[in-house]
Amino acid sequence: MDGWFYAGLVVGLASTIICVVAAVTKKKPNDITLLSLAGVELFVIVYAVASLVRLTSGEHLTGAGWEFWGYMFTAAALPVAGFYWAMMERTFWSNYVMGAVGVTVVVMLARMAQIWYGVGTAAAHLQPGIGQ
Repeated sequence: MDGWFYAGLVVGLASTIICVVAAVTKKKPNDITLLSLAGVELFVIVYAVASLVRLTSGEHLTGAGWEFWGYMFTAAALPVAGFYWAMMERTFWSNYVMGAVGVTVVVMLARMAQIWYGVGTAAAHLQPGIGQ
């Protein structure tokens, strides 16, 4: 895993904790929970731009590009969907939905790191030194 994953881990888990605490205390979606979700979205956008820069500067994905960008697109769509849900259903249950977004994006970031570096993929077994 790399620094991008660990930064995303902090942002995603912080958002999840904020949203779940709000849900457990039966608070409706508020500025704090919505801003935590916006933080996840901002991180994914910055990560996507940085990934484009890394790729155009000569770095290569070890796994399939379509899979990496599919995860990236989905990770970017999740906070938007969580925000929409919270606006449509203004109950404390929406905070649970928004809490699930943060942790789900973290899992997707872990998978994107695997695709980038080849850890956990078939390519890792074909190329010596990768994933060890």
